[in-house]
Amino acid sequence: MTQDIDQIMKQAQAAFVSFRSLSGKSKKELLYTIAEEIEALDDHLLQTASQESNLPVARFVGERMRTCNQLRSFGDLVAEGSWVEAVIDTANPENKPAPKPDMRKMLIALGPIVVFGASNFPLAYSTAGGDTASALAAGCPVIVKAHPSHPQTSSLVAGAIHAALKRLGLDPNIFQHVEGTSFEIGKMLTQHPYTAGVGFTGSLSGGRAIFDYAQQRTIPIPVFSEMGSTNPVILLDGALENHAAEHAKAFAGSITIGVGQFCTNPGIMLGIKGKALENFTELLASELSQIPNYKMLSESIHQNYSSKLEKIISVKGVKTVYQANSTGSLVANSALVTVAAEEFAKNPNLNHEVFGPFSLIVICEDKFQLVEVWKMLSGQLTTTILGTDEDLSQHADLLDIATKIAGRVIFNQIPTGVDVGNATVHGGPYPATTDSRFTSVGMDAIKRWVRPLCYQNCPDYLLPDALKNENPLGIMRKVNGDYNRN
Repeated sequence: MTQDIDQIMKQAQAAFVSFRSLSGKSKKELLYTIAEEIEALDDHLLQTASQESNLPVARFVGERMRTCNQLRSFGDLVAEGSWVEAVIDTANPENKPAPKPDMRKMLIALGPIVVFGASNFPLAYSTAGGDTASALAAGCPVIVKAHPSHPQTSSLVAGAIHAALKRLGLDPNIFQHVEGTSFEIGKMLTQHPYTAGVGFTGSLSGGRAIFDYAQQRTIPIPVFSEMGSTNPVILLDGALENHAAEHAKAFAGSITIGVGQFCTNPGIMLGIKGKALENFTELLASELSQIPNYKMLSESIHQNYSSKLEKIISVKGVKTVYQANSTGSLVANSALVTVAAEEFAKNPNLNHEVFGPFSLIVICEDKFQLVEVWKMLSGQLTTTILGTDEDLSQHADLLDIATKIAGRVIFNQIPTGVDVGNATVHGGPYPATTDSRFTSVGMDAIKRWVRPLCYQNCPDYLLPDALKNENPLGIMRKVNGDYNRN
């Protein structure tokens, strides 16, 4: 296997030499063609993904659309070209105290990127998911380590990517697909000298292991691990008094969507003791009881969910408000529990992610205690505040806490469902991710796979088109402090 990985990485490095200089329009053509080839797999892909994941075919209709849309969106981004953030400071020989040289900066591709497929999104976060799409858009060859939970789905999508490369006459080693269940494969890919960066979506233990492998290298490389969170929800009284039924229905759906196997699942809720919180808790339990229970993605995920749920329920002070009792292989029973803030603070295990259809309501005596509990929580992908305008104006100080612990702060909406847009942030302070400065979803995801390069006093004819005087690409640039397309 060591020889195989070495050959794969040598091929990726060789492909990088030509691929990194491919024009934005050519990369757009590649990304659009990949989307076309994925769509051409039609129902066969949907049925295969459903069989391997236990998720319904209807789920994959939407997920395939998202996958193809983000491929095309990255294609549009690189074809337009301004994403390279070109900056030009022209020379000034009269500058004091020393002459100022001509300096020009832009973002350039890092090199071969290793992507680890995610279990919970076999299409949108795996083989041709956001990591792969953004890395290819940046001009980086991609080596995908297929997730063992859906090998056939991954293989089908990999075939579609290779078909696109063949159609366009591009180097087939721009994309390579590696299968296998050994942790050693992941370690070898991460630590190979030609690997320039890593994208990972999964568990905290898995993401941290990949990060540590990368730091043990002679030359460390960036690892962008997205490792989930509990996504705390703040329940303010006004929202519960005026919109309890509406919020209960929405959050019951958010807790159970995808059998709770979303990294943005609202796993912890914080509210102040009183009738409003009691009523909301009862309504949420009632809504959960009306939602059927389904199979989880894999045996290991099901075992982990069942084990963590059992441990939480057995903790002193934890009260079970609702727990389904469906039977059947891999079926996950949704659950809602409550605990007093004092007991929550005593047991750190209660603030860990439970990957499944579960949520815990922490009952606080007052706002001060709610704030203290909220501050105890580690870095998050999201945090949500439910409140009326009056609530929010009276508790504006809560926003400061929210911005410190999460990458996305949500008001009066559910956290599940991540839009692939220009303003999207799907990241957050550790342990939600290994680098909170970046997002794994949205157009800025491309910035993980690049680095800035400055050309000083370089002849115009040697400069990349993005930095030449005449601006042949017509992109937006910052020239001597002013943004323009001149």
